[in-house]
Amino acid sequence: MIKKIKEQKIKEQKINKIGSKAWIVSADMGYGHQRTAFPLRDLAPNERVINANHYEGIPKKDRNIWQRTRIIYEFISRFKKIPFIGEFIFGFLDKFQKILNYYPKRDLSGPSFGVKSNFYLISRGWGKDLIKRFQQDPLPIVSTFFTPAFMAESFNYLEDIYCVVCDADANRAWVPLNPEMSRIKYFAPCTWVRDRLKLYGVKSENIFLSGYPLPKENLGTEKLEIVKTDMAFRLLNLDPMGKYRKIYAPLIKDFLGKLPEKSDHPLTILFSVGGAGAQKEIGLQAINSLKEKIKAKEIKIIISVGIRKELKKYYENEVAGLKLDGFVQILSAENIIEYFKKFNLALRKTDILWTKPSELSFYAGFGIPIIIAPTIGSQEDFNKKWLLHIGAGTAQENPKYTAEWLFDLLNAGDFAEMAMQGFVEIEKKGVFNIENIITGKNKLKTSK
Repeated sequence: MIKKIKEQKIKEQKINKIGSKAWIVSADMGYGHQRTAFPLRDLAPNERVINANHYEGIPKKDRNIWQRTRIIYEFISRFKKIPFIGEFIFGFLDKFQKILNYYPKRDLSGPSFGVKSNFYLISRGWGKDLIKRFQQDPLPIVSTFFTPAFMAESFNYLEDIYCVVCDADANRAWVPLNPEMSRIKYFAPCTWVRDRLKLYGVKSENIFLSGYPLPKENLGTEKLEIVKTDMAFRLLNLDPMGKYRKIYAPLIKDFLGKLPEKSDHPLTILFSVGGAGAQKEIGLQAINSLKEKIKAKEIKIIISVGIRKELKKYYENEVAGLKLDGFVQILSAENIIEYFKKFNLALRKTDILWTKPSELSFYAGFGIPIIIAPTIGSQEDFNKKWLLHIGAGTAQENPKYTAEWLFDLLNAGDFAEMAMQGFVEIEKKGVFNIENIITGKNKLKTSK
């Protein structure tokens, strides 16, 4: 009887679901999951993204579990760079989040240790308070972290449950204990994720090949007028000798139309420091290598440090004595929302993005080539492999000699080619596809 009542409530709510909004849920575990949720905030009541690990009123027991998880995540990210022992310990811990090789294709639906641990904690009440709050106004849940989706299903949430995958491949941790019985629906950013979810046992009808949700302020409308305009200016900076434009003129005209005569900004690199603060030395090495070209105003560097004050101070102190006349900018903010807004605005005048291959790998879809910093963790190994596969990025060379290899790639037109590869190959309308599915405006077909 209870089951029938719940099914009837779900049916009644789905009838009135068209045009409704959703609870957008994330987790403060570095920037990745929050960055993925940020473009979807228009769907949320008051445009507010809920962080499952520190919302107002979270029970102390729940907060402590989340806090332990985050401490482990950040410890692993920082510990890797310690010589000898760091690599060894990191390698051991990374086995728990390792993504297995795709081939040979086989049934990977058996739950991992991490999944079992998650569900054990959930069975003891972890997350029940959060889902109870959502039940008071049961809108669809769209989560950019798997655990809140598991919580919603475990505590019999009445509305639809969606999960947005943030990487180019996915660990078994993203899928619940019994995927064949689950009603969680997944938004896959690329075909690699779609196919991986199937190996984990997720039903085809529960997978949408949506694309990654890139921010609207960098796209424009579904006609993509902003990203096309920005890409046209960017291509001029990335192909200073005109080699790529000469060979691929028909392709460029087909996608971008007529290019402007001159770029609206100097050649600009944005170096993004990860949320855990790893790899901060790389940015400084690059600046020192490029300082003469920066002084000559041939290139501008943006160092994105997020909301970490100690990173901002680190770069301010190190750069102060170089006298680079404002052509090195440190991008920071007091809170995560302000940071994402500043970051997205800076991307419009960015020509090259230098970053470890996190969720930012999908930003190559803007036509911004990626210089791939060393990976941290199995998921980033697969993101790097995916970027290289589609031709939208290149592994960094020694940052001490950036002034040499960077301009070799520029003058050969290689960065321009990477930019067009990312622009053409990566789905850019993910945020619109997800919104249209949630609101019922348009139904994207599930995976076959």
